[in-house]
Amino acid sequence: MSQAAASRPDRLLGLDALRGLALFGILVVNSAAFASPYYGTGLVDPAFARPLDQAVRGLVSLLFETKFYLLFSFLFGYSFTLQMDAADRAGAAFVPRFLRRLGGLAVIGLAHGLLFFHGDILSTYALLGLVLLALRRWEPARALKLGAALVAACAAAWGVLGLLVAWQGGPGNPAAGMIQAQSALAAYQGTVATTVAQHARELGAGVWAVLLLTQGPCAFGLFLAGLAAGRRKFLASPGNGGPWPRRLVLAGLPIGGAGALGYVLLGRGGEASGLLGLALDLATAPFLAAAYLGLALLGFQTRPGQRLVRLLAPAGRMALSNYLIQSVACSFIFTAYGWRLHGRVAPLGVLLIAVVIYACQLILSAWWLRRHAYGPLEWLLRALTNARWPAWRQGAGPVSPSESGTGPTNA
Repeated sequence: MSQAAASRPDRLLGLDALRGLALFGILVVNSAAFASPYYGTGLVDPAFARPLDQAVRGLVSLLFETKFYLLFSFLFGYSFTLQMDAADRAGAAFVPRFLRRLGGLAVIGLAHGLLFFHGDILSTYALLGLVLLALRRWEPARALKLGAALVAACAAAWGVLGLLVAWQGGPGNPAAGMIQAQSALAAYQGTVATTVAQHARELGAGVWAVLLLTQGPCAFGLFLAGLAAGRRKFLASPGNGGPWPRRLVLAGLPIGGAGALGYVLLGRGGEASGLLGLALDLATAPFLAAAYLGLALLGFQTRPGQRLVRLLAPAGRMALSNYLIQSVACSFIFTAYGWRLHGRVAPLGVLLIAVVIYACQLILSAWWLRRHAYGPLEWLLRALTNARWPAWRQGAGPVSPSESGTGPTNA
């Protein structure tokens, strides 16, 4: 544990630990996208179609996909309220500060999407942050209603699309998906230039549309939930909200778990079935993300949970840096930046790689924060936000709890 983390109030350590937990879920999903050209095509990779491969993919879909980016989106909205409070305490104008922050996030996201991971969500966060800024004075109840409406509308739109595909009939075009996958495989196993070109093609071919039309509305819905929770100081005490964590678990697990199971089962039934499964998952994933939040808050209050908090918190304080480091590491392992293992590692191996990367990040984050006040990209983003150079070394200046760990993401 870093010395800085040890001195932070329990409520802020818990917030950092939640970010650190979300980072792991994001890595599990993103590493699967890095590893296989068939990810997101609706097709099964013929090289890894054994029962074990299918079981691992199903487990990742059940527990991780579309859940952890929602948890991080909630934390983004919650941290937004802390940043407003910090600006008020400093007597500084919040809007210019936050606009500079969003500009830096957008530039980092565009570079990340082009060079390392076409599924980047930082740029989407930057765009959605502008809307959040405009709604910052909304009352919690109003924000929650709009957030729920956005999630419901997004799920309904995909459900209607699934019904239309089912009504039109036809098996779809799996041959086109195979050609797309083989083209991606050749690009990622080629050179750095072909890898970057493939990122550019995928960004231009609709990844942005998917992010904005699928993850965007749901992420913003959770932004608003985080805004409401921050306005009500939901995480402001070591007890973390009284009875609410238990209520989140009791309500979220059955609804979110059933929806996630339906998502996995329907995803195996063809194009129309997969779209209906996606609609079901989009509607219920916030419940499972809420259950994860409640379970974490309850666990953090126990003695073993306190040790876990101190293990996860440094990684959460460096969430933005760690998100980019995950992409750099996966790019080196799976693409032409390094070992070119794209399409060559079974799902279980990919999952183990994600665990190893994350374990290294826990160790390196604690080591870094014993010596530095912020993660590298957090330091840069803070400089842009406040229009002045912050302290670099640990102990050289105060650390604002509201500005740590404002990363992404995409799982």
